[in-house]
Amino acid sequence: MIRKAVASLNGHKVLIIGDLMLDHYLIGDVDRISPEAPVPVVNVKTESVVLGGAGNVGRNIVDLGGTPLLVSAVGDDRDGALLDDLCIEAGLETRIIRDANRPTTKKTRIIAHNQQVVRVDHELVAPLSEEAQDELFAILESEVNKYPVVILSDYGKGLISRSFMDRFMELIGTCAVRPKVLVDPKTVNYDLYQGVDLLTPNTKEAGEGANMTVNDRESVLMAGEALFKRLNCNNLLITLGPDGMALFEGLDTVRHIPTFARKVFDVTGAGDTVIATTALALSAGFDLLTSCTLANYAAGVVVGQVGAATTHPDELLESMDELPEPEVSQW
Repeated sequence: MIRKAVASLNGHKVLIIGDLMLDHYLIGDVDRISPEAPVPVVNVKTESVVLGGAGNVGRNIVDLGGTPLLVSAVGDDRDGALLDDLCIEAGLETRIIRDANRPTTKKTRIIAHNQQVVRVDHELVAPLSEEAQDELFAILESEVNKYPVVILSDYGKGLISRSFMDRFMELIGTCAVRPKVLVDPKTVNYDLYQGVDLLTPNTKEAGEGANMTVNDRESVLMAGEALFKRLNCNNLLITLGPDGMALFEGLDTVRHIPTFARKVFDVTGAGDTVIATTALALSAGFDLLTSCTLANYAAGVVVGQVGAATTHPDELLESMDELPEPEVSQW
């Protein structure tokens, strides 16, 4: 069934709404301390830019063979234009608003000897203006009926807000067939996600949402119960890092999916891979358990690579050939 699911992802549609940002990397060496302050001097050797935030979610879906549409907002600036170019290069269809009142979100990571020295953020963390949000919803009203699954990719930069969620939930309530809504949560916005179909926090985010520490099976179950009570969501997927995933299909059915990682170098972007793969498999018509199991395989591939990586169908199939069938257990 899982191998069949990989082949069946091609061409299925997912709508992504969320915070698009530019991930900027400066990579070099350190061989001295600055005479101006007790800080290392990084001699930059290479520089690169890649899609970040909701853009990385979209890139994951494209690379798995899906057909996503990304709806977002960026600044009317050079970085915003660069994101347009990167989306085109990735084969990612977009409807992007250019808002002159806010800068494009950019995270610059300065790395030396495979260690991050510092991160510099350019951003404005604030809700979209009323005018920009009206423009956003004009796009959504014309597009949302075409997509069986919607991802809300919330990085807490302001696109996903109380006013956005109120209008969005009202909008999808008017659809001929209501799309499934999946959310990659940001802790500060938890209370906005009332009634969504699937929430995908990691253990840290689940603990913050449930106001408790999550570090073992019992605390995972307690946090899940607290999140259901708080949000009235339909399903919950808590990613457990090296321990796999806990899938709550309501409060009465909790399944543990063991990890499929062969090696772990970098967990950056693994959450994007999980929600992208799950959404695409749901769009292809697979049940939630199959979709999440496939996402677990995909996450196992990307954590074996450095940076915000993606995976392709042939890599997924190769991983399945090398690893045993998952023993999904009831919790």
